[in-house]
Amino acid sequence: MISQDYLLELHQRSDIVELVSSYVQLRHRGRTYTGLCPFHSEKSPSFVVYPENQSFYCFGCGAGGDAITFVKQINNVDYIEAVKLLAARAGLPLPDERDDTGKLKSRILAMNKETARFYYESLNTEAGLAARRYLRGRALSDATIRRFGLGFSPDGYSATSDYLRRRGYTEEEMLAGGIVKRSQRGGVYDFFHGRVMFPIFDLRGNVIAFGGRRMGDEGGPKYLNSGDTPVFKKSRNMFAMNIAKKSTSRRYILCEGYMDAIAMHQAGFDTAVAPLGTAFTPEQAKLLSNYADELVLSYDSDEAGQKATKRAISLLASEPMKISVLKIPDAKDPDEFIRKFGAERFRMLLDGSDNAIEYELSRARDKYDITRPDGIVGYIKDAIEVLAGRCTPTERDVYAGRIAEETNVTKAALLNQLEARLKQKYRKAEKDRQKELLSEGQISRIKVPYSQGGDKAKGVANAEYQLMAAAIKDPQHLVRVCERLSPERFITPQMAEVFRVLKEVHEAGLPAELATVSHQLSDEARTALTRSLANNYDIRFTDADLDFYFERIEESVPKSSKAAEMSAQELAAYMQQLKAKKQ
Repeated sequence: MISQDYLLELHQRSDIVELVSSYVQLRHRGRTYTGLCPFHSEKSPSFVVYPENQSFYCFGCGAGGDAITFVKQINNVDYIEAVKLLAARAGLPLPDERDDTGKLKSRILAMNKETARFYYESLNTEAGLAARRYLRGRALSDATIRRFGLGFSPDGYSATSDYLRRRGYTEEEMLAGGIVKRSQRGGVYDFFHGRVMFPIFDLRGNVIAFGGRRMGDEGGPKYLNSGDTPVFKKSRNMFAMNIAKKSTSRRYILCEGYMDAIAMHQAGFDTAVAPLGTAFTPEQAKLLSNYADELVLSYDSDEAGQKATKRAISLLASEPMKISVLKIPDAKDPDEFIRKFGAERFRMLLDGSDNAIEYELSRARDKYDITRPDGIVGYIKDAIEVLAGRCTPTERDVYAGRIAEETNVTKAALLNQLEARLKQKYRKAEKDRQKELLSEGQISRIKVPYSQGGDKAKGVANAEYQLMAAAIKDPQHLVRVCERLSPERFITPQMAEVFRVLKEVHEAGLPAELATVSHQLSDEARTALTRSLANNYDIRFTDADLDFYFERIEESVPKSSKAAEMSAQELAAYMQQLKAKKQ
């Protein structure tokens, strides 16, 4: 564990307003700062920074926490990496990683670096001849091979693991890092062997995983990729992102695979990136939106590539980026096109790429025979759905005119149908908005387990939330809560967790602040606490307020978990005590 003293000093040196301002344009509003949330797409600012308790909270998506939490979420890294990034920013030496998890991660990163070096050196041996021929056949230069650290995993099942053992790495570390796998007989074998290797880097330049491509038609799947490990999550990282982020261009290119991205970089397109052996994810969409103003989708032209394009468009709909779709004529993928026609022709393709509306309308038109009446009706129905999406009024007018020419249906008729669909969508959106407004209060967001009374017990749950906010805001209130309640008495798991940590910190003689408890809480508990603090930012709790909340909790015994542990006689006696206290 990182020491509390270190974390306190780190928070004292890290002003959250200054930190967030380097990512978000903030406006000063009284004692707070507001801006557009960096964690979800929005037009009206719902993201608030609170200098007094050094926290942030978004009333739109619910993201919240302290400075470390912000660095963790905005950079898509784990807790230890967030502390390191914040420490470097604050000019503090890196913390000692005395915990087992931190040590294991450091060992895996060091092992991955050593493994990448072994693969790179193996490429230039006699055993790596086939791999070199494969890369030469893909027209990759020596400079590109060096830049991406491409390599070769030798044939056999122990070459890599033998190499790592000689350098002091254990079997357990290799298993944890995904370098080896355990067989059904209990032994271990190299996960990658006889493949061209692609090291995968995080944004800081650490080798976090590998991808391996077979060179022939036999020997397992075409691509083999590392699974999730303590240092790697497929859904949160992207191939070549560590290089692309250094570019001055804000137009990124999303490719289907490693080779497409590498070919583009070699041709001078240094913002090409690719997913990591899985479908494009919401986390990757958010990561790209932090760096790109425009994203060109450059997937293969086959059916799988078109499905991937459609999925990416839907995931990117809420991100504040211009989305374009690249059509690749006379080649199955970008890599083949560049090799056949050159970088300048590919640049012309990029500059003339269709926007997402053009692409979706083209796909809709290809589904129907618009020489037939039923085909025209089907095409218009799908086209109306596209235009009723994320389009400006001007775009709707222009494309309605084009569709009218294609189908011989009057533009006025199309616009009337489009207007009816927009009204329908507006009514649904307004209904959803009203429903959301009715549930915007703090109490509506509190989830009480059904076994603890569900919605009927929300008043009790709200009292728990209020007490935890009061305990953070005033140490004397925490003393009273500790004297009156125990964590087991709470019906909301998140607040029970918060109280347990607050109590431990208080008993250890440390200040019970967000900075000292945040890292000990689960994501759910930290978010719940930050939400409660945000909702009570301007509230000054009194002793009378606390008494009210205590009574509400204590009178709820028949609905609480404590009641389940009482006999009927014990419960009756307890209720009698409560009545006597009131009198």
